[in-house]
Amino acid sequence: MSQNNLQLDKISKDKFKIVGSRHDESEKLAAKSVSFWKEVILRFSQNKLAIFGIIALIIVTLLAIFVPVFSPYSYREQLGLYNAAPSAAHWFGTDDLGRDIFVRVWQGARISLFIGITAAVIDLIIGVFWGSISGLAGGRLDNIMMRIADILSAVPYLLVVIILLVVLEPGLLPMIIALSITGWVNMARIVRGEVLSIKNQEYVLAARTLGANTGHLIMRHIVPNALGAILVTMTLTIPSAIFTESFLSYLGLGVPAPTASWGTMASEGNKALTSAPWRLFFPAFFISLTIFAFNAVGDGLRDALDPKLRK
Repeated sequence: MSQNNLQLDKISKDKFKIVGSRHDESEKLAAKSVSFWKEVILRFSQNKLAIFGIIALIIVTLLAIFVPVFSPYSYREQLGLYNAAPSAAHWFGTDDLGRDIFVRVWQGARISLFIGITAAVIDLIIGVFWGSISGLAGGRLDNIMMRIADILSAVPYLLVVIILLVVLEPGLLPMIIALSITGWVNMARIVRGEVLSIKNQEYVLAARTLGANTGHLIMRHIVPNALGAILVTMTLTIPSAIFTESFLSYLGLGVPAPTASWGTMASEGNKALTSAPWRLFFPAFFISLTIFAFNAVGDGLRDALDPKLRK
């Protein structure tokens, strides 16, 4: 033992070097320690198409809010200029009743966006509730709830909506009810799939052990951890509802005149396609732009929230 100590004393201390903390590595580690949602925002902001979609939606929403308020014309006002071409006085021209198309387009944006967003929110509430209960319960109740969803999804969506709108009187509320009656099924399926993968995690089992009820599990554990899939699904549900509303309004099953929506304006403009093409072009353009913007945002969110794409 003493010989070993003597040998250690003979070793020169110059042969040893005290290595301190490496600042470059510590800075890299600190840079990586960002939260999940900060990383999602960073990845989303790098998607140029998604940013374009956000900007387009903000512009469309602001114009829909403020143009009907500050415009010198009303969407019902008949100005006596019939099928006038776009000009400095009437940027989008006028229709066959002499109404300013510019203000009617943004009044129609209010109706179309309201119907689309409201129907998507109702689908969100019903779908999250149905899918969460089904996934958490499991067994026989899960089987019954999903068979009900299968039956609803087996019936063609547009057929159900058209039948309901024929039975009900045309209007804003019947349109929202018709779009929501089966639109929640896709959300319920996605939420159920997320719940099945989350409910066996340790933190959920610990909450169950501590006596957490089903409502607490859904609100505090299931929904926050499934929020990514829910947001993406909802973002893609809104353009589907807007397109369906526009299509039904084009067929004459939408909101009644003189209320303007993009679908009713496109239907009216189609009758004057050769003589006044601007009457169809502007509502069709903004329908396409809005649907494209929502889809771009949804795709951007999906890519940003995909764990397989995370570095």
